[in-house]
Amino acid sequence: MAALAADSRQQGWWQPYDLPDEFGAYVGLEEDATAIRTYQSTTVPGLLQTPEYVREMSKVLVPEVSAETVDELVEVKQRRQARLAAEPSLPLSVVIDESVLHRVVGGPAVMGAQLQRMIEATRIYDVTIRVIPFIAGAHPAMDSTFTILDFSGRVPSVVYVEGLVGFIYLERPQDIARYEYVFDHLNMSALSPQGSVELIAKVGENYRRFEPARS
Repeated sequence: MAALAADSRQQGWWQPYDLPDEFGAYVGLEEDATAIRTYQSTTVPGLLQTPEYVREMSKVLVPEVSAETVDELVEVKQRRQARLAAEPSLPLSVVIDESVLHRVVGGPAVMGAQLQRMIEATRIYDVTIRVIPFIAGAHPAMDSTFTILDFSGRVPSVVYVEGLVGFIYLERPQDIARYEYVFDHLNMSALSPQGSVELIAKVGENYRRFEPARS
């Protein structure tokens, strides 16, 4: 993992951007990944976020950041998302808690567009989204978010955990196995991909009802 990260920092398109070293390493790993599995409990996964959603989240996470830096964050996010359309495609398996759909980031218009973007991603790219509904009750990742990155050849998978304490990378076989077990459990607790898209569309329609009428 260290070798991949070091190589990526030297050659990656993201090097000119003012990113924390730890996150720059993650972007490098993301570029090299052959598949990604991610669970998010409160926010839309970065690879699916709209520019407006990114801007609203930036206001909260880094309130002192300049407008120029926010523009850079949006650009980096969009360049990361281009990986979904590259050849070969990047399989992205997403599990989110239903609370992600109901947390109104930026207002109804921003959220309506964001949920529509998620639905479109499942139709255009190799993206699968599953939603854990409120009715499913407790599950083993309620207070956590994580991403599992898989690589080709003999390179082992890596688990990336991000939070207020910083960025954590896990690569021990027992850690990988634990998170893979939890991710499989989350998939079983979630709605089917089709049922999840239908729920996303239903919540998105509710947001559109609150949008101001166009003259």
